[in-house]
Amino acid sequence: MGRSAPRRPRFGGSARGYQRTDRLNELLVRILAGELERIDDDRLGFVTVAGVETDQDLSIARVFLTSDIDDAKLLEVMAEHRPRLQRAIGDQSRVRRVPPLTFVVDDTVRSADRIEAILRGIGPTTATDAMNAAAMETVAMDGEQSPEGDPSEEE
Repeated sequence: MGRSAPRRPRFGGSARGYQRTDRLNELLVRILAGELERIDDDRLGFVTVAGVETDQDLSIARVFLTSDIDDAKLLEVMAEHRPRLQRAIGDQSRVRRVPPLTFVVDDTVRSADRIEAILRGIGPTTATDAMNAAAMETVAMDGEQSPEGDPSEEE
């Protein structure tokens, strides 16, 4: 009996337990964030790379960004810096083909801020008032008796 080859995980996973694209996405976030720090362009403002999603076949990489400037202006400036960022990925990573970058404004932070503002608007007094109203309604319902349980209405 000969030695068999080590078993590989099914369903396209790697031996480490996570996909190659997940590792590549993390690498791209680090490379892009580092390169954005080196770019001396005041139009960028404060830009953060929130994440990267790369297709399985490396046909495209969506870069999610947050910034303190207007979304349209951010995407315009990032489009100007795309060749430099692509080159940085090619220089700093060991991928045969660098996926083309597509920049997307990440609305997660804005959505979280909006939800937080709504929750602050509800406030603890409103929640307390709602709980008190529910308790009063329960007491009122307990005080009422059904007709068949009322002894004064016997025939």
